[in-house]
Amino acid sequence: MSGLIGRKIGMTSIFDENGKNIPCTVIEAGPCVVTQVRTIEVDGYNALQLGFDDKKTVTKAAEGHAKKAGTVAKRKVVEFKGFEEKYKLGDTITVEHFIEGEFVDIAGTSKGKGFQGVVKRHGFAGVGQATHGQHNRLRAPGSIGAASYPARVFKGMRMAGQMGNERVKVENLKVLKVVPEKNLLVVKGAVPGHKNAYVMIEK
Repeated sequence: MSGLIGRKIGMTSIFDENGKNIPCTVIEAGPCVVTQVRTIEVDGYNALQLGFDDKKTVTKAAEGHAKKAGTVAKRKVVEFKGFEEKYKLGDTITVEHFIEGEFVDIAGTSKGKGFQGVVKRHGFAGVGQATHGQHNRLRAPGSIGAASYPARVFKGMRMAGQMGNERVKVENLKVLKVVPEKNLLVVKGAVPGHKNAYVMIEK
C-alpha cells in the first residue's frame, strides 16, 4: 500500500450537506521525504522509505543516511510499497497524494492504559450480583478452567493485564477533506493514538 506518515492533531466534528454532525480526526500528513528507494535488483522488493519530522539530536549514521537524500535526519522513518508514481531519492510527497472521498487505512500505537482488570480490558460483566452476602467478587473474572482435567489454564484465556500501547490498524476511513496549504487530512471517525502520535496512512 502506498501512503504517508502523519501526526494526529486531535478530533473535531463537521457538518455534511444534510446537516448531519460527523466526528472526525485531523491529521498532519507529510510532507514526507524519500530517504531510500528499495529495488528488486538490490533489495529483492520495491518500496519507498519515507522520513517525517526533523530530528534534533542525530547520530552520525542517521545523518549520513539522510545526507544521501539531501535532507536532515528524520524522527519517523517508514517503508511503503505500491507507489504507482516513480519517485527518486530526495523527492517530497505531500498530502495531495490523497483525494477527498477516497478510503484509507490508518495504523498507530493505541493509548496505554496500564494494568487493567477483565471488566475494563475485555468487557466482562462481572460475577454474580452485589447482594446476597457476596463480598469483593463483583468485578472478578470467575472460573478460568476446570480442575482435575485439563488441570491447566488454556492459552489465550482472557485475564487481567497490560491494556493498550499496541499497534492498531483502523480500516476504511473516509477522507472528508484535504487542506494542502496546511498539510492537513481530515478523516471520518477516530484513529489510534494520543495527540501528536505518529500514524501511518495507507491508501
